[in-house]
Amino acid sequence: MLKYEAIAKELRDDIVNGVYSPGQQLALEKEMCEQYGVSRITIKRAVDELVKQGLVVKRRGSGTFVKSLEDQDVKELGMANQFNGFAATFQGRDVGTQVLKFDIVHPEKEVAAKLQITEDDFIYDIIRVRSLDGEPIVVEYTQMPIQLIPGLKRSVLEKSIYSFIENELKFKIQSAHRTVRAVMPTEEEKQELAIEGVLPLLEVEQVAFLDDGRPFEFSIAHHRGDRNVFRSVSIR
Repeated sequence: MLKYEAIAKELRDDIVNGVYSPGQQLALEKEMCEQYGVSRITIKRAVDELVKQGLVVKRRGSGTFVKSLEDQDVKELGMANQFNGFAATFQGRDVGTQVLKFDIVHPEKEVAAKLQITEDDFIYDIIRVRSLDGEPIVVEYTQMPIQLIPGLKRSVLEKSIYSFIENELKFKIQSAHRTVRAVMPTEEEKQELAIEGVLPLLEVEQVAFLDDGRPFEFSIAHHRGDRNVFRSVSIR
């Protein structure tokens, strides 16, 4: 593990364990340089890693602060439960999964960069349709590095990948960087999501991270716009 990665992990553990409270300012770069005995560039890379993982936010002229989200907003967005998987998010309801694709391929350049691997590495290339109470609501396009997440089988895809990662591989899923936008469905998505007429989809692009900072998933989920609500809290 590189020095900046070790510092980022230590800071992340402090945030998770409550050493730093939501909204609290981290030590200044100069102070952390003295504390860890490293250069300012190393500290900047460590802090940038936390920013990428969505744990802290930089405020120009003020410093770096731990992000804080209201619990209710997090629950409504599904961010907290989503790390346990789609099934856990809607526990107690009839959840269904149809696997449309399960291949092993080399990643495209952009995906390799997001997963911090090379284009010569291998990834799982997965497409699934998730349904709730018998109605399809989202098409998920998921890519994961095989070297980091070994042993995926179709039986796992039909249940919960996140549950497999945490319960079988014993990893802890920590955070995700998401982008939400509106898109129009393809003809295949219209068919899979039972869409008639004109209906935009909510696209959620995500890079998810383990608690040691390693990205383990790049995914794009296309949700029916009439059956999903996403809320967030912005921090200045």
